[in-house]
Amino acid sequence: MGQNYSHFTFSDRLKIEAWQRVGTSKQTMADELGVHISSIYRELKRGVYTHLNSDYTTETRYSPDIAEEKYQENLRAKGTGLKIGTDREYAAYLEYKVSAEKYAPGAILGEIKRKGLQFCTTISKTTFYRYIEDGVFLTITNKDLPVKRNKDKQKYDRVKPSRAPRGKSIEKRPEEIDTRETFGHWEMDCVEGKKGTRKTLLVLTERKTRREIIRLMKDKTAASVVKALDGIESEMGADLFARVFLSITVDNGSEFTDYEGIERSSLGEGKRTAVYFCHPYSSYERGSNENQNKMVRRHYPKGYDFTAVTPADIRRLEKWINNYPRGIFDYYSSADLYEACLNSILAA
Repeated sequence: MGQNYSHFTFSDRLKIEAWQRVGTSKQTMADELGVHISSIYRELKRGVYTHLNSDYTTETRYSPDIAEEKYQENLRAKGTGLKIGTDREYAAYLEYKVSAEKYAPGAILGEIKRKGLQFCTTISKTTFYRYIEDGVFLTITNKDLPVKRNKDKQKYDRVKPSRAPRGKSIEKRPEEIDTRETFGHWEMDCVEGKKGTRKTLLVLTERKTRREIIRLMKDKTAASVVKALDGIESEMGADLFARVFLSITVDNGSEFTDYEGIERSSLGEGKRTAVYFCHPYSSYERGSNENQNKMVRRHYPKGYDFTAVTPADIRRLEKWINNYPRGIFDYYSSADLYEACLNSILAA
């Protein structure tokens, strides 16, 4: 397996000690050793001690010897009787996928099985979570895991709208969209940044495949939404866009008030899609969107300032979401399913 999820050797720890003394940044250390920066922070914490100077002042330093001893103690204490205790390569791989790639335990184990990756040991998802909880792993804790979703279905009170939506209500949406059996029906929402900043993410989720499209907008306005969709249509071409975007379901936010602009093709006359509006305060009617937004928040937590974020950053996020192994798809990704549906359309 790759170097970037291997545990630190004592030689690595000596390098970290030397780098810290000359003020090398933690990111540079991570890059040099081929690990995630969070691993450097944990390693420095593992080897921390208080050094007494000759003038009787004290300072915090890192000791490779202390770090190595704690590492070996951990192995001795945790390895005995554990299935994973003797399979260092497997443990390192699991830790890397959680800490650096932000995968949930179920997704990691499902992908290993689907891809046929071979290790000396295997553990169940329940055991994986228990090992993290018990501190068996050296570099990951519960803080590295995505927030667990409450699987009990939440009950919602239907809010009676005070006014009719500007466009078509979700009540008029064809039943085939609800079943998710037909490809080409999307949900659309905005993910806002830090309060007081303007840059916003426009997120679109295809209901059948969970394929995600994300665009960085300069602000959260109706004009920016239409402009972003115009850009997607320009990339795909009017004919393909109309076949891929049969409908889009949105909430009643002001950024979606120009439903005519959303529906109208920017490349020619006529409509490119149909827009349906959810009931007020009914985000569950865009359930796919809401779940995908949680994946966005793994990388950009609520309150994150998008000012310095670039389109290239967003493309990487989009790719990560679309290639994430999905339990509902037997750990195939949204990209796998979307490609199959798209090929079917093109062959028709």
